Amino acid sequence: MSQLRKSDTDFESLGVDVKVVTFDSPKMGKQYVQGRGLQWPMLHDEDPVLYQAYGFQRARLRKLIGPIAIFKYVLQILSGHAGPPGKDIFQMGGNVLIDPNGIVKMHHASSGPHDRPDAKDVLAVVRQAMQ
Repeated sequence: MSQLRKSDTDFESLGVDVKVVTFDSPKMGKQYVQGRGLQWPMLHDEDPVLYQAYGFQRARLRKLIGPIAIFKYVLQILSGHAGPPGKDIFQMGGNVLIDPNGIVKMHHASSGPHDRPDAKDVLAVVRQAMQ
């Protein structure tokens, strides 16, 4: 998320309307947005219908407590971006890029809590879709 946040002016200049979707409560969503300094609107999918529709899977325990995950968690804590755990720590998310016609241009289902596409790759897909 932080890579995307650092590129928010690039997305804005291209006319990309970014939304953050969570399956947690509005209170948890607000804490998440504030803790990470996000300016994007937060949508709530508490059932999680969208997560299921986009095939976002549940993580295996080893993805949550493996060496890479622990290292990333420590970095989040040290940077002040760690928040309380959500209601389902096993539910993975992802990134979906949908064009104005409703066509999915990019779909990335995370395999672990820190598996996100690089912002430059997302921007490249946006630029390609605009041609």
